[in-house]
Amino acid sequence: MQDMGMDAYRFSISWPRIFPNGIGEPNQEGIDYYNSLINALLDKGIQSYVTLYHWDLPQALEDRYDGWLSKQIIKDFENYAYTCFEAFGDRVKHWITFNEPHGFSLQGYDTGVQAPGRCSILSHLFCGEGNSSIEPYIVAHNMLLAHAAAFHTYKVHFKGKQDGAIGIALDSKWYEPISDDNVDIDASRRAMDFELGWFLDPLIFGQYPHSMQRLVGKRLPKFTSEMSKLLAGSLDFVGINHYTTLYARNDQSRIRKIVMNDASTDAGVIKTGMDDLNNPFISLKKALKDDKRIQYHNDYLSNLSAAIREDRCDVRGYFVWSLLDNWEWNSGYRVRFGLYFVDYKKNLTRIPKSSVQWFKNILDRDRYKTSYLESSTIYK
Repeated sequence: MQDMGMDAYRFSISWPRIFPNGIGEPNQEGIDYYNSLINALLDKGIQSYVTLYHWDLPQALEDRYDGWLSKQIIKDFENYAYTCFEAFGDRVKHWITFNEPHGFSLQGYDTGVQAPGRCSILSHLFCGEGNSSIEPYIVAHNMLLAHAAAFHTYKVHFKGKQDGAIGIALDSKWYEPISDDNVDIDASRRAMDFELGWFLDPLIFGQYPHSMQRLVGKRLPKFTSEMSKLLAGSLDFVGINHYTTLYARNDQSRIRKIVMNDASTDAGVIKTGMDDLNNPFISLKKALKDDKRIQYHNDYLSNLSAAIREDRCDVRGYFVWSLLDNWEWNSGYRVRFGLYFVDYKKNLTRIPKSSVQWFKNILDRDRYKTSYLESSTIYK
């Protein structure tokens, strides 16, 4: 990272490493581990951008009260966040409470493909427990309130002496209407509401998007006036994890909703996918010449630059996913998002792809007045 010229690195703290039982006395070995990492980065001139929750809940809390389905988790997350602020906040100045809460809520509690693997689609064919039409909204609700609790805890107890900032990293695609028909245009807006607006609207306005309130109805939890006050404005910045753009078409028949009866179909939108960035079945020579990745980031950074210049967007950084090829959730080692190729058969040897030199040129401060950091974009 230092050789490339990066001055920031984003990583996640594991809640179970700090509190193996979720609560109680913190694990000093876990704290020591992250202190060593943070200090090593600082020694290389690299600032830490730390995520507090990237989907790894202590199993004890899942066993004790069903984890994110219980309001108790709000207090326990606040305590965990407080411990991290106290232990690392003298050196960490950028905190991200949650990474991709939208993906976690749906994949963990609607489709059940991620932990804790709860769902009810197709009459519990894939999951033993869960309710795909209700639980994703409960989980998201509790995550939002946990974020607000951590934000205000930092503001009251640490902001004055540590002078850091707290935000959240939201995952969202962009949706273009598949036609000029008004129903498809409206469908693209609903798709954005149910993906980005689901979390961003409460954090800005204190309420869920109107389309969600209308279509989800009584299954969507309510914010009290006090909750709305705590939520609204509880952001110093927002990160957007963005991967691709899809087309949106109005689901006129609503057959998918009737068959699946889950949160993912509440928006009444049919989404058309595009090709993925990576092809795992290629030779090493082709893997290292990743021109498509370079073009991808070049296009994003060019448009980001235009947004800063023409629309005066306050953009503070750009993080690339990922530095190294790694284990990518259910896809395992089959996809390679890294700037560096990792040879899993030869001692995990790391080989720079063409994109490494390309980014190195961008990060050269002698040639560029504005440097991009290291896939989320951070807006104030």
